[in-house]
Amino acid sequence: MPSLPRPVIDLTADEARRIALRAQGFLGAPDRKAGVRGVLRHLGAVQLDTISVLARSHELIPYARLGAIGRKAVDTAYWTPPTDGTSAARPHAFEYWSHAACILPLEEWPHFAFRRRAYRARPHWNHTLPNGAYDQVVKQLRAEGPLTATDLGGAKKTSEWWDWSGTKVAVERALMYGEVVCVERRGWKRVYDLAERAVPEHLLHDRLDDAECLRRLVRLAGQSLGVGTRADLADYHRLKGDQVDAVIADSGLVPVTVQGWSKPAWADPEALRTPPRGRHRTTLLSPFDSLIWERARTERIFGFTHRLEAYVPKPKRVYGYFAMPVLAGGRLVGRVDPAREGRTLVAKQVTLDGPRAVPAVAQALSEAASWVDCSDVRVERVDDAALREPLVRELTRALG
Repeated sequence: MPSLPRPVIDLTADEARRIALRAQGFLGAPDRKAGVRGVLRHLGAVQLDTISVLARSHELIPYARLGAIGRKAVDTAYWTPPTDGTSAARPHAFEYWSHAACILPLEEWPHFAFRRRAYRARPHWNHTLPNGAYDQVVKQLRAEGPLTATDLGGAKKTSEWWDWSGTKVAVERALMYGEVVCVERRGWKRVYDLAERAVPEHLLHDRLDDAECLRRLVRLAGQSLGVGTRADLADYHRLKGDQVDAVIADSGLVPVTVQGWSKPAWADPEALRTPPRGRHRTTLLSPFDSLIWERARTERIFGFTHRLEAYVPKPKRVYGYFAMPVLAGGRLVGRVDPAREGRTLVAKQVTLDGPRAVPAVAQALSEAASWVDCSDVRVERVDDAALREPLVRELTRALG
């Protein structure tokens, strides 16, 4: 790393935690008028994932911040074009590779030019591109409009998930290059369209050099995190450490020290202007929520070890298939591994950080049940067996 400037402010660990919570939309009054689109722009990226237990992750993320918004309204907010007749029928967002596969605000399209260029220069790919397939996909999209890979001629050659057809290889390559855009998910299938139709003309360019793209993404990461280390900032949009180093001095972020953090940190100057105050959200968190994306950061800020165990063999799981951390009072106070059986939300495994966590976990479960149209909650296993009955009692009270 290059030599670092002298920190301009010292933060306590508690101040850093509260700054991070406010930056992620969990402290203070939610902006309900801005709604789901406001959450997306505030976070800068919302991760997608195929797993759906209570709901898909891109639904859980605005729910955690705004409360029980209609689930259909979430996808509508991300993808549905304006209907006021004043602008072209373009979506509010696009899907691209950021922290992972993410929904991104459409206005950030120019700032991913560095990644599109990197993909175009990539010499090796996991899938072979058949001759003529790329041009055929572009031609078909131009003629027929937005299509799924199935509409284009098939996503897979066999039933194996990884055995892509030539058409799927071609359209995904075009997506990475930026010639094609994913403009919505339909039944979890990507819907592709030409970038020239989906992206407004003033945004449809790769004119920004790598440094300008990286400065913007590092600044956005700092705003979305509130305060973070070099590793935190890099992880948010999956940049490399040296890419952060190259632009951090010009990003507008302020060097700070945080009590108990062993690494240098940077903060959003706006986050330092006023102390974080307001109401804390009590909620279940998706394991793919950007508050807890980076495991080392989660442990550093909350003293909480978070690990998604969906891909861990069942006998080796500690907390469950899709264990969802419970946020309450600005702390992570437990975990719930949920399932649904008809109109019953099942808490298959619950881990509590002591008796004081019981009311918060009951509240989070009852609110989540209502949101996914479940009228009952059944608790199966609580790691501390003595807390099972108190939790059931609180749930009975919360469910009315």
